[in-house]
Amino acid sequence: MISEETKELVDRGIMLPLMEEFYTIQGEGYHKGTAAYFIRIGGCDVGCHWCDVKESWDAEIHPPTHVGQIVENATKFSKTIVITGGEPLTWDMTELTRNLKHKGCDIHIETSGAYDLTGTWDWICLSPKKIKLPKPEIYPLANELKVIVFNKHDLKFAEEQAEKVSDECILYLQPEWSNREKVIPMIVDYVMENPKWKVSLQTHKYLNIP
Repeated sequence: MISEETKELVDRGIMLPLMEEFYTIQGEGYHKGTAAYFIRIGGCDVGCHWCDVKESWDAEIHPPTHVGQIVENATKFSKTIVITGGEPLTWDMTELTRNLKHKGCDIHIETSGAYDLTGTWDWICLSPKKIKLPKPEIYPLANELKVIVFNKHDLKFAEEQAEKVSDECILYLQPEWSNREKVIPMIVDYVMENPKWKVSLQTHKYLNIP
C-alpha cells in the first residue's frame, strides 16, 4: 500500500508505476529496426483478451518510480525513447516527457488513445481497441495507426479507424501473435487489394529479443 504522499506524486505524474525498462530494437511499425529504450508503465483497464503483457494491467504491483530516475536510466542508453504499457496515458505524461525533452530525446508513445493525451511527443503510434475507443482528439495527431488483427472483423474496424486519422498517418495491420498463422495470409491479401495499408510484424519476437 503506497502512502498518500506517493499517491499524490503518481497522480501528478512526478512518479510513475514502472513495470520495466530495457534497451532493445523497436520491432513494430514505422521505426522497426531502430535501437530504442523502452519504458513500460504499469496500469491498463482496456483489457484486450489477447494482450501479451497482462502483467502490466495492475498498476499497484509496479513500484512508483520518480521520473528523474527513469530519465537518468533511459538516457544512459539512447536518445530514442518509447513509452508503452499497459496504457501509459492512464497517467499524466507531462513531467516525464518534459524531462526527456530537456535531455534532447526523441520521444515515441504506443497508446490505445483511450485517455486524454498528455505530454510532448515526436511520434504517436495509435493502436485503437474496440472495447475502449480512442478519444476523438488523438486521431488527427497520430503519426501511425496500428490495428491488431485477430479475425476478419478487425479489418472492418481498421477501415473505420482509418477514416478518422489524417491523410499523413501511416496505416498498419498487424497480426495478433497467437493467431498469426491464420491471419497473416488474410492480411497479405487485404493489403495487396488495399495498398494504402502496410503490414506490421512483431519482428522482435522473430529475433527473440524483448
